[in-house]
Amino acid sequence: MIAIIDYDAGNIKSVEKALLHLGQEAAVTRDAEAILGADGVILPGVGAFGDAMEKLQAYGLVDVIHRCVESGKPFLGICLGLQLLFDSSEESPGAEGLHVLEGRILRIPASGGLKIPHIGWNNLSFPRKGRLFEGLEGNPYVYFVHSYYLQAADEGIVTACTEYGTHIHASVEKGNVFACQFHPEKSSGAGMGILRNFCGICMGEG
Repeated sequence: MIAIIDYDAGNIKSVEKALLHLGQEAAVTRDAEAILGADGVILPGVGAFGDAMEKLQAYGLVDVIHRCVESGKPFLGICLGLQLLFDSSEESPGAEGLHVLEGRILRIPASGGLKIPHIGWNNLSFPRKGRLFEGLEGNPYVYFVHSYYLQAADEGIVTACTEYGTHIHASVEKGNVFACQFHPEKSSGAGMGILRNFCGICMGEG
């Protein structure tokens, strides 16, 4: 079973629907025992960084997330869920992230007439191809909805990048922790392949 952390951050049902489509048992929950007992955990989300951290604190989920990561359980952050894993965000000055990974979340610069938020399909390049992208050919297009982007402190954890007014670290992998700035659950065949790979890792297949 894969636990999808419920902290009122939106976009949770679409992740659950995608997992069910893959034939994977999934539970949307904020129950600590259910999360810690799952084969893998997903932290999805859309919304503001500071508000999301306040909700994670209010629901007692910050410690649960750290226990999951420390246990070696496969853990996937999606969109806002990626951003929360890092240290801080320009969106919410003074708000502390989860500090699971090192890096900052910065606002996409307004340049060249690009619309912000960035909403749409961009292709990925792979500085090193992580386990989420096994079996994906070429430079697949995936779906983004965001105004802020990751600048990881250690580029060695970056597994996918894209360009939108700046160089964006679009996916990372470090040990049992994975994260995507884009939405695999909304990214057609490529996205389902990414989620299938994560499910395989959760079941000990990858």
